[in-house]
Amino acid sequence: MTAKQVVSLLLNKFLVENKTDEFALYVVHESGERTKFKDTEYPLVSRVLHGPCEKIAKIFILERDLGEEVTYDVAQYIKFEMSVLDSFVKRLKEEEEREILKLTRKYTVLRSVILQQLEELSESTD
Repeated sequence: MTAKQVVSLLLNKFLVENKTDEFALYVVHESGERTKFKDTEYPLVSRVLHGPCEKIAKIFILERDLGEEVTYDVAQYIKFEMSVLDSFVKRLKEEEEREILKLTRKYTVLRSVILQQLEELSESTD
């Protein structure tokens, strides 16, 4: 069965009155990575390829609009403790501040050079 057929079957089985288009099947990996099945994909094939252990990957039915995909890179951060994530944010803010200072200095120098050249041009035309 395709993913769309499985969604339809599940909605009928549990007497859900919503339309099939409102839901989709997702593979959720142990890391938190979440990937949506295309309507034409076969979830059973995916389940077999991931192996019998449900810790590695589980298949869920979720609201289609609600479930934005979580990439592997993002999913890796989900495992971190809050204190570790806070330190990441702190370091990123510090790096951002350094970059802002660097750009501000660069454009201040460029502005003074441009103003100096404009002044020289205006003096030469007078």
